[in-house]
Amino acid sequence: MANRAFITGTSGPVLNDAEREFIRAERPWGFILFKHNIETPAQVSALVEELREAVGAADAPVLIDQEGGRVQRLGPPNWRAYPPGASFGALYDVDPKLGLAAARLSSRLIAADLADLGITIDCLPLADVPVAGADAVIGNRAYGTEPGKVAAIARAVTEGLEQGGVLPVLKHIPGHGRATADSHFRLPTVDTAKSELERTDFAAFQPLADLPMAMTAHVVFSALDPAHPATTSATIIEQVIRGLIGFQGLLMSDDVSMNALAGSIGERTRAIVSAGCDMVLHCNGNIDEMREVARETPELTGKALERANRALAARKPPELFDRRSAWAELDALLNRIGTA
Repeated sequence: MANRAFITGTSGPVLNDAEREFIRAERPWGFILFKHNIETPAQVSALVEELREAVGAADAPVLIDQEGGRVQRLGPPNWRAYPPGASFGALYDVDPKLGLAAARLSSRLIAADLADLGITIDCLPLADVPVAGADAVIGNRAYGTEPGKVAAIARAVTEGLEQGGVLPVLKHIPGHGRATADSHFRLPTVDTAKSELERTDFAAFQPLADLPMAMTAHVVFSALDPAHPATTSATIIEQVIRGLIGFQGLLMSDDVSMNALAGSIGERTRAIVSAGCDMVLHCNGNIDEMREVARETPELTGKALERANRALAARKPPELFDRRSAWAELDALLNRIGTA
């Protein structure tokens, strides 16, 4: 039986009976973990194993948002705190080589943490390019405000993850940096001209178009489609994400339960699939919403299946790695910020 084209969260640190039955019946392609799923390393490893057992696939994808800074699902006391993306940008301004080295080291260390737990995909890197006056939802998560610099650091972050055997998810394509609202709470509208978007926001994603997976932005770009956010806009997905940017990997939505999207969960799911996203992401573990998503999500077939298989095939075994010396090197590099 084929998997359905959605990724689901669950409600807590262990599966309950309803979730287990849902997973067995609906066969999501993958799973995503949040802080409410996390207590200890042993517990997370057990949950990952339980999720895979429920879906009947020992290699089922398990995702997490582990960026560092404000967005870090694994944190102290069981895991070390990681720097926000802006730290790499600040070090890049001191010396580009050092900034890239720190970004690569940080994500390689993150990958080691994830690999210990059986987590195979990290929703990282960001290629968002923030501007003055934008909402702080991106803020210091971003690597900088110049697209070339952002793309270079995002590439280094990608390399670190891949060296650790963890797949990257590029976000938030085609750009969340200009949004003047947090899409978790309401729909942002960007009124910037298409030519400026192409020069800045979209330009940061173009050098990263070869990444295996990407996550959409719940943002309206009025110059391109004033009626729909990128996630549910066939115009933006076809003309910008697949066209101008050239991304041909697996395209997943940002969380379907975020308040930026309108309508019921089922209506949102249909809109996401109709627009051309390959995969619907649902994160909050609400079983009623999970069932709505499953009802409206097709089986994973055709080009979407090809992209999913190609993405998973891109994962490589982790390279040999000395975690202690890497932490010492990363700490030394970050201490260089502001010394120029």
